[in-house]
Amino acid sequence: MPTRYKRPTSFVLGFHGCSREVGEAVLAGDAHLVKSDNAYDWLGPGVYFWEGNPQRAMQFAMDAALRIPHITRGRIIDPFVLGAIIDLRSCFSLFESDALSELRGAHEAFTTSLHAVGIPVPVNSLGPDRARRELDCATINAMHGLREFAGETSYDTVRGAFWEGGELYPGSGISSKGHVQIAVCNLDCIMGYFRPILGRPINLPQSLPA
Repeated sequence: MPTRYKRPTSFVLGFHGCSREVGEAVLAGDAHLVKSDNAYDWLGPGVYFWEGNPQRAMQFAMDAALRIPHITRGRIIDPFVLGAIIDLRSCFSLFESDALSELRGAHEAFTTSLHAVGIPVPVNSLGPDRARRELDCATINAMHGLREFAGETSYDTVRGAFWEGGELYPGSGISSKGHVQIAVCNLDCIMGYFRPILGRPINLPQSLPA
């Protein structure tokens, strides 16, 4: 029996927006999801999932199909949502004070080292939601590197909540696209895939921009 099934578990359901071709290949056992490793990834390198939110995963895939800039590198023609059972294991959770303190320390060490050699510090940019999170991605990568250098256990997953899309209604403190996202660093944490039930279908426009 694979060792991934022998450990105590802490399961969550995640949803990954992708092309139907990729999703069906994964469900058939003919392919595996691969880690994203862009300089602007919000939670650093990993396979990304929307926690408990298949509709948001579909919206992401639809946005990518419409070729909204900086959404995804690959072209999506037929939007699809792939469900996954994820064991968080050693999770760097941005809901926890200790994790926030560790990340703040990594940012201080990272920016100090850049200043010392005259390299500009990356910035988060692109609109009010700062969709290109180059500073956050670099800081999380620095955190992973500092742990490795110190001989500490690597994190299997990174999990955080994000507020984007502006106010849900005028004067609201709730955002219209708030969500919880998970970056799976250790692919052994993906215990299985499934085809989610999405309810009524969401249709794309008949024609996409050229």
